[in-house]
Amino acid sequence: MLKSVELKNFGPLTHLKWPDVGSINLVIGGNGSGKTFLLKALYSAIKTMEEYRRGDDRRLASEILADKLFWTFQTEKMGDLVTKGIPDPLSCSLTLNQENFRYCFGKDATKKFQKISEIREPRASNSIFLPAKEVLSIHHIILKSREQDQVFGFDDTYLDLARALSRSTRSGRNYRGFVESRRSLKEIIGGRIEYDDSHARWVFRKGNQKFFIGVTSEGVKKIAILDTLLGNRYLDTESIIFIDEPEAALHPSAVSEFLEIISILAKEGIQFFLASHSYFVLKKLALIAQRDESSNAVPIRIIAEENGDWQSADLKDGLPENKIIDESIKLYEEEVKLALR
Repeated sequence: MLKSVELKNFGPLTHLKWPDVGSINLVIGGNGSGKTFLLKALYSAIKTMEEYRRGDDRRLASEILADKLFWTFQTEKMGDLVTKGIPDPLSCSLTLNQENFRYCFGKDATKKFQKISEIREPRASNSIFLPAKEVLSIHHIILKSREQDQVFGFDDTYLDLARALSRSTRSGRNYRGFVESRRSLKEIIGGRIEYDDSHARWVFRKGNQKFFIGVTSEGVKKIAILDTLLGNRYLDTESIIFIDEPEAALHPSAVSEFLEIISILAKEGIQFFLASHSYFVLKKLALIAQRDESSNAVPIRIIAEENGDWQSADLKDGLPENKIIDESIKLYEEEVKLALR
């Protein structure tokens, strides 16, 4: 599990220190505050630790990370990620289990780091990033764009997800929490997705009927992606899942059910990082944190941005002050005033 994070001069994140990372972590903040940027920064580091020394890959950690940053953020050079107008270098430090991974580089860096840690133990698990936009209907376009054309457009979060979805579903026993979660996911969307080899495209199967993925709702596709990754065993109990805007394209009731499934998977060991600006997401996670007082309750943390300053808290202690709640209260007060006119 990722235990702590500190970033300095990383794009919009001038200084973010997060010493108490939990099993489920919610990142909230205004538009442009750096929520997605934070998730991508963490994802790039974690995937570097997973790709290092895997199979026959003998690249250095510095080579893997340089490529990951280049294709995830799609900048001309690494140095473009350094906060503008700041003379100091970008630095990233995180603790994963018992291993500390750190790196830093300046604004002129292309692919060379000032410092980078050695990786003692490569990670055997797979982590994944689920973007706000679904990928099933453009799955083949993503693969062609990156694997054949090798052009900017779809960053590494999309490519890694497209490749992970290409794995065939495996039969046999699965983790109990995964089986339970897949059953719940199927109930939410009323079916499952599968790859139709004869037409070379994804389809949604509901009972005996098949629907091409292009005419399937965005919400169904979003949930079906997680179901597929659990079914093809790409994910295991030590995976880390990053989800940008989990509420996107989902009805509030589906958001609530989706977060319940996330809490089940977190109890199995999967760690989650969610970036959101939804009151439904914030409130539901707070209720889960306060409701579950069992010995195996998962810690649910929040880190919120306020005028460039990031503060973390435990959601079992209630909702911290933030702009999402302030706006919800404002709308409620306006409604009361209208009702009392």
